[in-house]
Amino acid sequence: MTYVRNTWYVAAWSHEIAVDQPLATRVLNEPIVMWRDSTGRLAALADRCLHRLAPLSLGRCQGETLRCRYHGWLYDHAGRLIEIPGQAQMPASGLQVRVYPVVERYGWVWVWIGEPARANAELIPPLVGIGHPDYEFDYGQLDYAAEARLITDNLLDLSHVSFLHTESFRMSEIWARARPKLTEQERGIRSERWVRNEGPMGELNATNRVDTYFRCDFFIPGVLLMAARAYPVGTAAALSDAQPPQFSSMEEGFTTQAVTPMTDRTARYFYMMGWPRGRVDQASRDATRVIYEKGFAEDQRMIEAQQRSIDASPAARFMSSSADQGVVLFNRLVEKLARQELAQ
Repeated sequence: MTYVRNTWYVAAWSHEIAVDQPLATRVLNEPIVMWRDSTGRLAALADRCLHRLAPLSLGRCQGETLRCRYHGWLYDHAGRLIEIPGQAQMPASGLQVRVYPVVERYGWVWVWIGEPARANAELIPPLVGIGHPDYEFDYGQLDYAAEARLITDNLLDLSHVSFLHTESFRMSEIWARARPKLTEQERGIRSERWVRNEGPMGELNATNRVDTYFRCDFFIPGVLLMAARAYPVGTAAALSDAQPPQFSSMEEGFTTQAVTPMTDRTARYFYMMGWPRGRVDQASRDATRVIYEKGFAEDQRMIEAQQRSIDASPAARFMSSSADQGVVLFNRLVEKLARQELAQ
C-alpha cells in the first residue's frame, strides 16, 4: 500500500538509545541504526557498512564516531567514512552511508524517511508526551505481524469498539450505530463524538451515568492523540453535540499513539497514557492501564488474523460502509501527499 515518505516516523523511545549502544530498527523496509555519541548527540544512519554491508548496529561507538565491528571502517555523525584500518589513503570521492534526519520529541525518536533536504521539524504532529513537566505517563509498544495500514484503519474506524472490546473497554453499541463528526485538516483527520447517559469506560452497567465527549486527532503518517472528558448527563443535548467550551485534551486522561511501518508485513505500535501530574492516584492509573492493554491485545489478535486472511485470499477486496468515512478521508490524504512527492 501507499505510504508518505516526506514525513516523520516514530522509530524508537528516547530512553531506548543509551550512549555508546547502537540500536537497530526498520522503517518502510529501510534498515536504520540509531546511536548516541559520548556527548549524548543522536544520529541515524543506514544500517549497512559500505565495505561488506555488515550491520553497523553491531558496531561500537568511539567518542563521536561509529566503527563497524566487522573490519573496522569508521563513520562520523554525517555518515562519512573517515577511516579504513591499514589504508592510509581514503577514496577521493568522499564515501558515506545515508544519514537520516532525526529529532527527539515527546519521549520518541522521530526519523525522516524521505528527501533529507525537505525535513521540517514543524511537520511533527502537535502532541503531549513523555518529558512534559505537567503530566505523568505509562507507556508500551506492540510488534504486529501485519501491515501498518491495517492498524491505522482500525484507529480511524472505532465502530469496532462495540464488538471487539466487550471484555476491555466495555462500551455500548452506540460506537457502531452512530457516526462521529469528521473534519479534514491539512495533515490529518479530527473525529468527535458524544456518548450520552452511559457509565465510564469499562463500566458498561454502572449506575453513575455521564455524558462523555471523545475527540481523536489522527495525523500523518499514523499518529493519534485521543482525549475524553466526562460531563453531567444532559450536557451533550444542551450543547447540541458540539465540542464543549474550553475543552482541553489534557484535563483528564488521554492517550498518544503512533503506528510505524517496519516492513511490508510488520509494524510497531507505540502508545502512551497520560494524566495531569499528581491528580490521578496510582490505583486508578493501574486499572486504566489494564483496560487499555487488554484492548490493545484484542486489536492485535484480530488485525494479525485479518492479515493472514488477506494473504490467503489476495484477490479479495474490502467492502466499505459509512463507518469507513474516516479511513477513506485519511487514505485519500495519504495518496494525495504521495502523488505530490512523485511530482516533486
